[in-house]
Amino acid sequence: FFLANQSILSASESEMSGSITRLLEISSVLPAMKEQNGCMETDKQIVPCCKGHEKCTFHHDLELDHNPPTREAMLPEMSRSYRLLLSSLGENPERQGLLKTPERAAKAMLFFTKGYDQSLEEVLNDAIFDEDHDEMVVVKDIEMFSMCEHHLVPFYGKVSIGYLPCGKILGLSKLARIVEIYSRRLQVQERLTKQIAVAVTKAVQPAGVAVVVEGVHMCMVMRGVQKINSKTVTSTMLGVFRDDPKTREEFLNLVHTK
Repeated sequence: FFLANQSILSASESEMSGSITRLLEISSVLPAMKEQNGCMETDKQIVPCCKGHEKCTFHHDLELDHNPPTREAMLPEMSRSYRLLLSSLGENPERQGLLKTPERAAKAMLFFTKGYDQSLEEVLNDAIFDEDHDEMVVVKDIEMFSMCEHHLVPFYGKVSIGYLPCGKILGLSKLARIVEIYSRRLQVQERLTKQIAVAVTKAVQPAGVAVVVEGVHMCMVMRGVQKINSKTVTSTMLGVFRDDPKTREEFLNLVHTK
């Protein structure tokens, strides 16, 4: 009896793992951006777009013999994966409260990861201006929501960005939109912090960029150590913010001023 139950549990865990893996593949069809030598480049990892098209890749021109599906077109398959997940948990997907849950969850996951559909160039929309301003620009306490890529639960907090212009400035709202691009993905806070800094650098080529992120991770609140008051603080300092302690100190003082 014990061995039989153990086999059933193992099979259930295997189904859940496969379902979650497929959901990750579907919801992340746009490639993540990675930083290399101070520049952003597209990850060329090959991902089959759908059954029967294993040689095709998302967002890669080579060897494509048809148009790849949009993320919204993957909703039915995502919904099926969520349905399997519910069944694996021992729930009845046909009961009233769960009848439309798979579709709702699929749509929610697409919203949580909508940053994959956005590019820096589209978001900036030419909101870069020539300006002879050589003092620090700081936008702080930008609200941020993201999804932990390890447990698929949220983390949230605030982002503060500072940069020292070098002939060009960025529309202030664009700093918040840059945060949105990279936070609305499956993330870890350390990478998110660096991606924001690199994106600002790419946008206006300033003398330096500083980013501080303070986050609360539900994977530490709801599971594991279950520490509800813990916060994680990460920073990335580029250019003069890394090289000049006084510039870095000025930024940190401005960020911590109430």
